[in-house]
Amino acid sequence: MTPGEGDPHFSQLLMLVGRLNYTWTNTESLLIHLIAGLGGTDTEAALVIFLTLNTTRARVELVERLVKLERVDPALRERVLTATRDMMRQSALRNRYSHCIYSFDKDAGTARTILMRIADRKDKLKIGQTEEVDEQAITSIENAIDALQDVNRAIWKIVIDYDFPT
Repeated sequence: MTPGEGDPHFSQLLMLVGRLNYTWTNTESLLIHLIAGLGGTDTEAALVIFLTLNTTRARVELVERLVKLERVDPALRERVLTATRDMMRQSALRNRYSHCIYSFDKDAGTARTILMRIADRKDKLKIGQTEEVDEQAITSIENAIDALQDVNRAIWKIVIDYDFPT
């Protein structure tokens, strides 16, 4: 038996993690249009800025700082901040599944994720938090994909409504 072969959720998990990553990167790339519109530049310059900032957090912080400038319409500010907050609410789950390893119980045929993070405690380290690949995990990923698709649509609506460069 190959790893995960006996677990009905594992193949579904792999497909959903792929969709989650696609949805995330597709939505994150829309920040380019927000940078262009809020920064008063074109998409080529905004792309250079986007690619120079090498983390999602840095890109989102730039967008949030630009939209908080006094000159920005308060309605636009609220829409952009809502979109970036909604996007970042999904980052922990996305990071979990993008930066974990998988462990398989060969006897039971079940899979679990192992988080690749060290948590420093007062007098010890906590390593390798695990989570079962079960229906709850599947549902949480599906919900995150739906939420990111909503953010994607919200950002596109902002870009169109404010005639930002595309």
